Amino acid sequence: MIRALALLLGCQLAGEILARALSLPVPGPVIGLALLATGILVHARATGADASKIESTELGRTAGALLGSLGLLFVPAGVGVVQQLPVVGAYGVALAAALVGSTVLTLIVTVYVFLFVKKLTAKASDAP
Repeated sequence: MIRALALLLGCQLAGEILARALSLPVPGPVIGLALLATGILVHARATGADASKIESTELGRTAGALLGSLGLLFVPAGVGVVQQLPVVGAYGVALAAALVGSTVLTLIVTVYVFLFVKKLTAKASDAP
């Protein structure tokens, strides 16, 4: 578990370093996640392992345990919202509009990205 946790934190650190060094507009943890996914795929290709069976590995079990505890990370945010109830009440309509608008926009963009990737993979599978 320590090795898997070190790998996860190492990828996040590498992502943070890249994001800050290159002044990228992408958060470091997102870059770290992309590095981790790329590393898993490269390792699977090199060793012939099945990348879809990651849940049974030490890394998969560690990630599952961390995800199981993810709810604890939302407690401070909930406390912050309760402490700022007057602000939420004053700007509630604007906050709700921003929340609904950004959710709808995210869903629309996700659909178009999915359709774009689906079209790309269909072209790649049609090529001889």
